[in-house]
Amino acid sequence: MTIQAHIASLEKKHGALEEELQSVLASPSTDDRKIADIKRRKLRLKDELQRLKASTRH
Repeated sequence: MTIQAHIASLEKKHGALEEELQSVLASPSTDDRKIADIKRRKLRLKDELQRLKASTRH
């Protein structure tokens, strides 16, 4: 897998987590730990995306 393909895959996963987060937030009975878990996973993906994008610029 090329770096660009990997970046695209991570962006897709990040978008899917965003959709999941919005769905969970719309439900009033959602566990706060589930929300925090989704946000943590999104942040990890975002950090990895930034790292990969920075490494391709050099």
